[in-house]
Amino acid sequence: MTPLVLLHGALGSKKQFEVLKAELDADFEVYTLNFEGHGGTPSLHEFSIDLFTENLIAFLKENNLKSVNIFGYSMGGYVALNLALKKPELVDQIITLGTKFDWSAEAVAKELKMLNPDKIEEKVPKFAAKLKQDHSPMDWKEMMRKTAAMMQRMGEGQRLELHQLAQIQHNVMTGLGTEDTMVTEAESKQVSDLLQNASFIALPEVPHPIDKIEAKTLLTFIKSSLS
Repeated sequence: MTPLVLLHGALGSKKQFEVLKAELDADFEVYTLNFEGHGGTPSLHEFSIDLFTENLIAFLKENNLKSVNIFGYSMGGYVALNLALKKPELVDQIITLGTKFDWSAEAVAKELKMLNPDKIEEKVPKFAAKLKQDHSPMDWKEMMRKTAAMMQRMGEGQRLELHQLAQIQHNVMTGLGTEDTMVTEAESKQVSDLLQNASFIALPEVPHPIDKIEAKTLLTFIKSSLS
């Protein structure tokens, strides 16, 4: 049974996968982890895709895992692809969902507008309360500021370029919900077409936030992608 690792997105944690993991356990050897600075784990570092990739490499080594399948939601998919470039022997197949590939200055500016913790606390208090709960005892506002700074640096060049992505030879399923307002079909298809062994699939009526996607939908998507 090939191990399956579930990777959360920015501002997320492994807690988001509890229901999905329980459903997948019947068919897969499932693993989840928190990237540092998420889910209550401390971090003394600036956030970056390379840092989270190192977190993943350490986790795989700790659990004696090689050649794993990975489901990466949003930023988690980006980390999975970065791992495939850095340590191809650790990866079998990759599934991404809602992963953003366009980190142009314009795209980054749009993301940064949504990452102001004080505004979120004022205008979306329920979301702020959830972030506080999910990332306790760490400061969710600091996590959000670090995430914004990471995205700023991605816009300045700390990102995967198309010529790098083109080197990936693993099987990759690139998924995107039709109701996703953060990621475009154009950027997803561009990368899917570029990869040597990739497919693109649009998931009807699926939004970007993973908390709003039914576990059944994710379960079907993952199982069909790995069949």
